[in-house]
Amino acid sequence: MTRRDLSLLLPALAAASAAQAQTAAAKLPSTTLEHESLPVKTNGQNKSRAMLNGLTHTGYDIEMHETELAPGLMPHAAHKHAHEEMILIREGTLEVTIEGKTIRLGPGSVGYVASDEMHGWKNVGDTRASYFVIALGRTQKA
Repeated sequence: MTRRDLSLLLPALAAASAAQAQTAAAKLPSTTLEHESLPVKTNGQNKSRAMLNGLTHTGYDIEMHETELAPGLMPHAAHKHAHEEMILIREGTLEVTIEGKTIRLGPGSVGYVASDEMHGWKNVGDTRASYFVIALGRTQKA
C-alpha cells in the first residue's frame, strides 16, 4: 500500500468510525421509567410524555410516548407515514380509524397501523383518554 493509498483510506476510515460511534451512542440502554418523573409537554388541553427514542441493539429505530387527550379531541389530523405504529389504550375510549375503517377501543386494547396507511384517533369518551404510541422504524429526530 502506498502513502497515497493510505492518505485516501484514512479519511474514509475516520468517517466510518464516526458514523459507528454516532450509531452506538443512539442505541437504547436498558432502563426503567417512573411515570411521575417523565416531563409533561402540554399542547392545548392535551398532554404527552416522551419515553423512548433511539435504536435497538440491531439498529432498528423505535420511539415511544404517552398521550392524554381531552374529551372530544384528536392529537392531530388523520395522516400516514412510512413507519409503523402501535397504539395501546391505557384509559378512556378512543375511536380509531385506519384506512376508512373505524372502531372504538377501550382500556387494554391495541391497534396496529401498517406503513403508509391513513389513520387517526379521537377521544369519544366523557373523560380524558390515555394511550401509548410505539413508532417502529421511525427516523429519529435530532
